[in-house]
Amino acid sequence: MMASAGSVFSTHETGAAKEAIFASIRRLSDWLDRNNYSAYDTFDGLSSPLLRPFTFHNKYLEIVLQQGIRRFPLNLRPLVGIGKSQSTKGMGFLARGFIRLHQTTGEAEWADKARFALDWLVLNQAPGYSGACWGNHFDYTSRGFHLPKGVPTVVWTSLIGHAFLDAYEHFAEERYLLIARSACRHIQCDLSAFEVGNGACISYVPGLKSLVHNANTLGASLLARTCQWTNDESWLDLARKAMTYTAEHQRPDGSWYYAEKSNSHWIDSFHTAYVLDCFKCYRDATADHSFDAVLSKGYRFWTDTFFLSDGTPRYYDRKTLPLDIQCASQAIDTLVNFNEGDSLQTALRVAHWTIRNMQDHSGYFYYRRYSPWIVNKTPTLHWGQATMLCALAALYRAL
Repeated sequence: MMASAGSVFSTHETGAAKEAIFASIRRLSDWLDRNNYSAYDTFDGLSSPLLRPFTFHNKYLEIVLQQGIRRFPLNLRPLVGIGKSQSTKGMGFLARGFIRLHQTTGEAEWADKARFALDWLVLNQAPGYSGACWGNHFDYTSRGFHLPKGVPTVVWTSLIGHAFLDAYEHFAEERYLLIARSACRHIQCDLSAFEVGNGACISYVPGLKSLVHNANTLGASLLARTCQWTNDESWLDLARKAMTYTAEHQRPDGSWYYAEKSNSHWIDSFHTAYVLDCFKCYRDATADHSFDAVLSKGYRFWTDTFFLSDGTPRYYDRKTLPLDIQCASQAIDTLVNFNEGDSLQTALRVAHWTIRNMQDHSGYFYYRRYSPWIVNKTPTLHWGQATMLCALAALYRAL
């Protein structure tokens, strides 16, 4: 249950906060309309027709190109032939945000926008798999693997699957539940689950052993939440095993590495928040309280580690910079989701800091701040615009 805003804020403070949050949402939504829901992506560097040939299909040169464009303080994409585009994950976050706005305001505009995003996602599924799934609209290369354009990931599929469950629960239309169920079939049939300890880890992508905590728990959360409407015991069993895997790998201080491979031992804010949201979603969907201690310990670590007193969202556990829009958006969303203690006050501080320091006068949010004077103002779609709209809509609803 969401506590009333009056239990945390005075009536005057709540009214002013709501006005500021909604004004920010409106500026962002108008920017998205003007840009046809298109922008850049943080990892779209390999889409450059001018520079990609000079990587010679070498993994390390591809990483240099991709990371160079991602990390450079100025937006190089227009100079190297990379255009704006729509994004599956972006449309998923937008759908969730528009649904939240319709829940709060009842205005038909937001329902129409949500349905548009959901319909677009139905039309842009990855073909050739056992169920509904979604991937990147660009090639991606990391130290761990190469992911060709269109190959689905459990992260994309699960987050989008939750958008369809939101739509089913809000609009009460069976077609949205059918898509979520189809996404669960994909997770069960097309993605391997590797037995480790007492649990099992769902692979990030089909055909590879890529074990990542936030990806694993996202898949589990969708399976568990969908089971509320389908009662598929095999999905619930897989979800429980997946949560067990990540629970057994929680570190003594309550944190999780991004993954257990030696080259993945970093701890950051938004991936930790994904994991926390998933443990809470699993508990809420199943009434299984086996992981309560894990969840409580992880949430304390996250709230104690990743925020400065003025609401600045830190990126890593051991350093604050860069100030990244994804850390801000996911922090707001997760704080609202938990709504424990002063979490709404913290969410408001993060939101106000982000609006003041990261929102352009035209409405969109900047990608990163490296210092007070060095700002990467690239308009990224899912990483920024979509996640911020979704998070601010959650905060607006909570207020």
